[in-house]
Amino acid sequence: MLQIAFIRENQEKVINALAKRNMDAKSIVEEVVQLDEKRRATQVELDGILSESNKLSKDIGELMKSGEKSKAAILKEKTVLLKEKSKKLAENADVLAAALLEKLYSLPNLPAAIVPVGKTPEENLNVFEEGDIPLLHEGAQPHWELVKKYDIIDFELGVKITGAGFPVYKGKGAKLQRALINYFLDKNTAAGYNEVQVPHMVNEASAYGTGQLPDKEGQMYHDKTDDLYLIPTAEVPVTNLFRDVILNESELPVLTTAYTPCFRREAGSYGAHVRGLNRLHQFDKVEIVRVEHPDKSYEALDGMVEHVKSILQELKLPYRILRLCGGDMGFTAALTYDFELFSTAQDRWLEISSVSNFETFQANRLKLRFKDKDGKNQLAHTLNGSALALPRVLAGILENYQTPQGIVIPEVLRPYCGFDIID
Repeated sequence: MLQIAFIRENQEKVINALAKRNMDAKSIVEEVVQLDEKRRATQVELDGILSESNKLSKDIGELMKSGEKSKAAILKEKTVLLKEKSKKLAENADVLAAALLEKLYSLPNLPAAIVPVGKTPEENLNVFEEGDIPLLHEGAQPHWELVKKYDIIDFELGVKITGAGFPVYKGKGAKLQRALINYFLDKNTAAGYNEVQVPHMVNEASAYGTGQLPDKEGQMYHDKTDDLYLIPTAEVPVTNLFRDVILNESELPVLTTAYTPCFRREAGSYGAHVRGLNRLHQFDKVEIVRVEHPDKSYEALDGMVEHVKSILQELKLPYRILRLCGGDMGFTAALTYDFELFSTAQDRWLEISSVSNFETFQANRLKLRFKDKDGKNQLAHTLNGSALALPRVLAGILENYQTPQGIVIPEVLRPYCGFDIID
């Protein structure tokens, strides 16, 4: 959430920045400023009345002590009127504050200066590419055919149990999935991230805290009875570990990693781009989250990008890194880098990670602060990234490592799997 003081003092800057997201924010920014002015004016009037009422209460006490009861009675009548007026003002202030918060929740984060201008994914900027695209043998297949051939993932069984987008992993497929999770966690903890296990459901406050609500309400599974949401990413519960927390500057940075299943009610569609593991309603992901000093968050973002690169280098998968344009960037991000691996069998790039800096956007919602050297509380910066999302990594391994003899396991995963080939 953008800070109201910043919007008030930088209206044109906010409007121009959000234009990079292809958003005409002029009217909503004006509404925000007007609501804030009304709320502050109401609060000033309310504070004045409360101050006057407190003074009268003291005066009444003094008059009662001195026996001037008739004068005290006159002042009591006045305090009754002030109390009624203060109650109405307080109610009005609450209404204005709620309306202001609703407007603030509708404004996305401001893009960083280096975010490219653009409206579609085709306008994202390719900033890095590495790895050789393998030449596959004649008759090579996409992963949704390979998993049938080797009986390692059953999509139809998942449909029977639950529905489309909930696959069942079997045998060596299940072991490879578990191997990837353990490998990712080991890489992250070796890099200094503290592993945590977190709930897979969150309350409304947590979903608002990281910006999933109200922006992505329709994409989340919601249990109405207990008002809980299945998590779309570990980012939500992990970042909320720090909600309403004031850290000491010496405690920064805080590095955390977690494995969780993730749940997303994405709209279904048809075609090869959503077949098999390409798009699921339930999938596994290992996440990294950082709480950083504002002066060091972009250096930290570069470090996260290098970390994800190191994983893909060890897996020996061809990949590229895109700096997302304003029109393709997530609601909460100030800057995002997407990682995509090349699926040779599908002849297309598959997104496998997003690494983002949210600056103070989430911290403002979360009230996540740190006490600086001068003893003042400041909003921290939050960052997160997938390291990595499993379905498309698994798809890339199955397709790019296939041979006529079977699917060769990447060397770095063999100690985790306990086997060298799926045949």
